[in-house]
Amino acid sequence: MQPRLDAATDAELVALCRVGDDRAWTELVDRYARYVHAIASRVYRLPHTDAEDVFQEVFARIYERLDSLRDDDALRPWIAQTARRCSVDALRRSGRELSVAAPPEGVDESLARLDEALAVRAALEDLSPECREVLDRFFYRDESYLTIGVELELPAGTIASRISRCLVRLKDRLEPGRKPGARASGGKMDDNR
Repeated sequence: MQPRLDAATDAELVALCRVGDDRAWTELVDRYARYVHAIASRVYRLPHTDAEDVFQEVFARIYERLDSLRDDDALRPWIAQTARRCSVDALRRSGRELSVAAPPEGVDESLARLDEALAVRAALEDLSPECREVLDRFFYRDESYLTIGVELELPAGTIASRISRCLVRLKDRLEPGRKPGARASGGKMDDNR
């Protein structure tokens, strides 16, 4: 039985890619596809076709130069830097004015938000399905306690305490060095610990 690659660290994926594991390469691309595309389309505001070209170029470069990565744990910053360079190249090819000395305004802030979103997404994936569902419904779908309770056949008060417990678990994953938060009272939920 082959190990689950979605739980592998970046360094583990890089090591597997270096020995020719196609599943690891697919997981690496899947893990960073949205990130690369967001850098090209949201940060550098490239049109869809140019963003797709940047996406292809980034992963072609990563594949060709994976052996040159000095720190396997630095995969994300390396991918981000490669995506920035390819995006700037695309802007230059399109004839847009671009200062070589300074990236477009707001790039650093946009990249920081993307990195934060990627960290939150990874932390959410590490939570139990129950936590992911209740947090998705409350924060992403903007559903009320009552609506969530009706859908999940639970009292609204239970939904409130579940959201609280799940947020503590999410924070524990986002800030692993901090002292784990106090558990809210109420029913026990599996949190994949």
